Amino acid sequence: MAHRTKAPAALSGNGKNAGAAALAARLADDIRAGRLAPGARLPTHRALAARHGIAVATATGVYARLKAMGLAVGETGRGTFVRDRPSGDEWDPADEARASTATADLSFNHPVWPGQGEMLRDALRQLAAGGDLAALLHQQPPGGRRHDRAALRGFLAHARGIDADVENLFLVNGAQHGLDCVMGALLAPGDAVAADALTYPGFKMAAQAHGLALHPIPALAEGPDLDALDALCRRHRIRALYAMPTLHNPLGWILNEAQRRRLVALARRHDLLIIEDGVYAHLAANAPAPLAAQAPERTAYVSSLSKSLASGLRYGYVCVPPAVAGRVRAHIRASHWSLPTLVTALGTRWIADGTLARLEQRQRREARQRQHCARRVFQGMDPTPIAHPASLFLWLPLPPELRMDRIARALAQRDIAVSKGEAYATTRHAPHALRLGLSSVPLEDLPDVLRTVRETIAGFPP
Repeated sequence: MAHRTKAPAALSGNGKNAGAAALAARLADDIRAGRLAPGARLPTHRALAARHGIAVATATGVYARLKAMGLAVGETGRGTFVRDRPSGDEWDPADEARASTATADLSFNHPVWPGQGEMLRDALRQLAAGGDLAALLHQQPPGGRRHDRAALRGFLAHARGIDADVENLFLVNGAQHGLDCVMGALLAPGDAVAADALTYPGFKMAAQAHGLALHPIPALAEGPDLDALDALCRRHRIRALYAMPTLHNPLGWILNEAQRRRLVALARRHDLLIIEDGVYAHLAANAPAPLAAQAPERTAYVSSLSKSLASGLRYGYVCVPPAVAGRVRAHIRASHWSLPTLVTALGTRWIADGTLARLEQRQRREARQRQHCARRVFQGMDPTPIAHPASLFLWLPLPPELRMDRIARALAQRDIAVSKGEAYATTRHAPHALRLGLSSVPLEDLPDVLRTVRETIAGFPP
């Protein structure tokens, strides 16, 4: 039997802290090197203490440090596990919003709430108790099964004000894939597309992949400059317009009824396809009707459950005009055929039993809490941050003498990941700004993280 040196019966506070830090560092190295696999169960606090000759309280401190580093998760009654999270080098290095391994992730919005794991376990148990479990291993028709699309149709009619026929509604692998399908089916390389001067980076990447020419629309305080859009359409043959009328990412605006009516009128006058992104629309409880409800004959509505339920579920959907439904369905079949049946079954169950509606209501409340926290932290900051009270992100312009890449690097050194403004710009020159996502950091930790952001910016010499 190997000899083990026992720790003294009583350690000073500094001794306990030093012991916990040293052991946590060793375990962290094992996790990062892959010697402890993702999802592996770690020893109980008592077993860890016995194995290393430390006090149980010190073992508890070890696991607390691993959790704080984002390397472990624990659930009461189940134990502590190695966190199953891809390392930074597993992501595309060009995707700055995902390539970071920082502890505090302000670059991406992941819905996080207590009990996520138990919710998934309950749903899987219910599916396992079903009468035809083997059906979950079968392939679906392109765009999803009719009864799944019917459940989604009912939800969209009630929660989004979109009355879609199931024949024009298709399930896809997340909103990003939905955008790709719409572009691939309805646009051709070289087509000109109008998009806001600051817009969703995923749309920019998809447009580039399809060889589309983006034409920026200048931004006003409350939305896109529609006079400039009209002039743009008179100068160029614009084929489509990409719009986020309800909680624009990253500027947070919600277009009012008059703006939406004018936008639709411009689309009809210039014969534009409208690609409406509704990924964050669930956060705005009383927004005007979506463009898809006002101009269903020319609007492709794209959204998903990634921001309202789970980013890894990859349950997206597109609702398209009847005249082009066949072309979109054919592109879905050619590109990926259908969602995994298990994903569809989970998403449909959470839609049908009201789970999604409850989680969206919860997220609306929490988004306002998080924005209130951000307003307190950044109060008096110059330039003033830009955000809607209902959104889960904010746009943080930097003082003119500061550069976003320097600030982003300084924050990364403090274990905080942010997105740089250049990722969102469709113009030649990007504004020096940061976009901060507010939902991935636990609410209790958010004030300290945001204060660190402010202090880091203030710490640069003028």
